[in-house]
Amino acid sequence: MVHWTLVVTAVVCVTVMAVVGIAAVTREWVPPFGRKRVLRPRLWGAGALMSALGLGLFMFLGPMASHDLAVNLYVPPAGMAVNLAGLAVQALAQRPGRAPRLPPPPTPTTPTTSAS
Repeated sequence: MVHWTLVVTAVVCVTVMAVVGIAAVTREWVPPFGRKRVLRPRLWGAGALMSALGLGLFMFLGPMASHDLAVNLYVPPAGMAVNLAGLAVQALAQRPGRAPRLPPPPTPTTPTTSAS
């Protein structure tokens, strides 16, 4: 019974992360607790999607797997790496991006006066 409670809770959490990530990528919507800090919502949403994918791979092919597969040696650590990479992308989304490179300002030209 406890196993299924944990599985359902994990599914709900990963699904909420994925839905919030999709909303941030498509609509540039960020949850209210992060609106002040997130400067690039699309990048933040991509990080949330990466974290949801990595956490899902880690949990459901690792500790919460109901069967033993040979993949269980490699997939959970890879899932955790994807999760941490997603968190790093979300942290980058809270920093300002590069300013676009502007062309140099035109130099003032002085009108030439011709001696008449």
